[in-house]
Amino acid sequence: MATPYKRLVRSTLTAAEQREMIDVDVRAADLARFLDDESDAIDAAHIFNAGSMSIQNIVGELLRVLMGFREEVVITPEDGLVTKARPDFYHSLGPGRGILAEVERGGTVNNNHDLKDVWKAHIAPDAHHLFLIVPQQNIAGNGKGRERPFMRVSTRVSAFFGDTRREVDILSAHIFGYGELVDAGASAPTASGPTPAALRAQPAGEA
Repeated sequence: MATPYKRLVRSTLTAAEQREMIDVDVRAADLARFLDDESDAIDAAHIFNAGSMSIQNIVGELLRVLMGFREEVVITPEDGLVTKARPDFYHSLGPGRGILAEVERGGTVNNNHDLKDVWKAHIAPDAHHLFLIVPQQNIAGNGKGRERPFMRVSTRVSAFFGDTRREVDILSAHIFGYGELVDAGASAPTASGPTPAALRAQPAGEA
């Protein structure tokens, strides 16, 4: 199943911004392909009670090693605001231009992490693009499917695009969904067995 993906771009672009979008779209496509390729490992990691870094470690492999993102970079604070935004990952596209990448899990919608990420990108003077990697669905303690953050985030973030009155200082937002969908009445795996990292480290054919 292809990675769910939502692309949002400001309603009007300058010629320079249109050229920049070509670069950003290529990187977004690379990330979507990686999420497709690693879907089995991501599904194994996205289970109830798994560590918060489980997904970030997998996605970070591509962002750091193959796409040149840097991790936990303190970006330039906005004048007059007491903040030192520290995104999960940051990639510079040139002087004063860059991409923030945020990997979210259980608090994506419940704790408004998605809107905090939008705010972080909005106030950052050296970033104008946002990559949001969020669950398709969260898993409850009984192993059953819960809310579906990807759909909610796509709708919420869309409110900041498409109308100049509502648009914020973000040129584009790219939302990626990970993890399989589970029926509300069905049970998904839990974290009671071997960790995803341990499973991936086993030789082929071993359970």
